[in-house]
Amino acid sequence: MPTSPLRRALLGVTWLSLALAAPAAARAQIRTADPAVRGVPLSAFPRLVKLSKHVYGYEEIRQPGFTTVSLIVIGKDGVLIADAQGSAAATQTMLDRIRTITPLPVKWYVVGSDHGDHTAGNHVLPAGITWVVHPTSLAQLKRDSAAATAARPVVVPPTAMSGTTQTIDLGTTEVVVRFLGRAHTGGDLMVHLPREQILFMSEAFLNRVFPAMRSAYPSEWARAIDAALALERVKRFVPGHGFIEKAKRSREELVAFRDAITAVIAEATRLRTTGLTFDAAVKQAQWGPYATWFLVDQQAPIAIRRVWQELAGELR
Repeated sequence: MPTSPLRRALLGVTWLSLALAAPAAARAQIRTADPAVRGVPLSAFPRLVKLSKHVYGYEEIRQPGFTTVSLIVIGKDGVLIADAQGSAAATQTMLDRIRTITPLPVKWYVVGSDHGDHTAGNHVLPAGITWVVHPTSLAQLKRDSAAATAARPVVVPPTAMSGTTQTIDLGTTEVVVRFLGRAHTGGDLMVHLPREQILFMSEAFLNRVFPAMRSAYPSEWARAIDAALALERVKRFVPGHGFIEKAKRSREELVAFRDAITAVIAEATRLRTTGLTFDAAVKQAQWGPYATWFLVDQQAPIAIRRVWQELAGELR
C-alpha cells in the first residue's frame, strides 16, 4: 500500500534514530576479561593501544584466552618497556610491533612482574639494556634461573633497585617506577607517568580476572591498590591482564578488583572459621558477583589456600 509523505517522513525519522543509536550500543562494552564475551575477535591481537603521544599499551592473547599487557614508552633516544610476554616468539612479535611506531632502540626494561607469562621471552630483548627490578623479584628470577633449561632460559638482571622509587628521564617524559607494597608477587613494580597521568600496574591489577593468589600477599595486595588509588596525577590505570580501559572506567575497574580481593579474603576467612577441610571449603565457597569472573574455577581454590596461609601467619 502506498505511503503518504507524512508516513515516509516519520519512517525516515525512525530509521535515523536507530542508525544514530547503533554506534552508541556498539560502544557499550560488557565488563569482562573474556574477548569473546566482550566482542573482540582474537584476530585483533596483538594490538597497540595508544595512551598518549609517546605511550602505548600492548595487548596480546595468552592461553586460556585473555590478554597479557605490556607498557611501551618512547623516549628521546630510546624506548622503555614494562613487562614483556610469555614466550620468545610473543616477545619478539612485540619488539617487531614497536619498530612500526619508532626506529629507536629498547634501552630500559621494568620487571613489573617476575612471573613467566611476563618474563619467559626476556632473552630476546636487546643486550645492554638497563633493568629496573625489585630485590624480591630479582631473588625469584635467580631461583627460576637455577631451574631453567637451554630451551627456556631465564634472564637475571645484574642488580636490583634500591628504595621504593626510581625515576627515569626519557627526554620526552618522566617515568617514576614505584613499589607500593607486596601484592601479586611480592616484588610488584608499577610505572607512573605523572605528566600523562597514567599508572601501569602490571599484575597488581587484573581487570575482571578472579584474583590470582599463587604467590600473593592478600591483605597487603588490597592495601597496595588503595595506595595506587590515592596517588596524585593518575587518571588512567593500566592492568597487567584484562583489557585496557578509558580513564574513568579504569578507576572503576580497579576499585572493583580491590573489592574482589577483599571479598575473597572475607569468604576464605569465613570458611576457615567453620572448621571445614580445604576440599569442603572449596565446594562450599560462595563468590557472589565474582563467580562469573574469568578463571574463577582455576583461581578460587588457590586463593582460599593462600588466605588460609596468611591467617595462619605462614607468609613471610
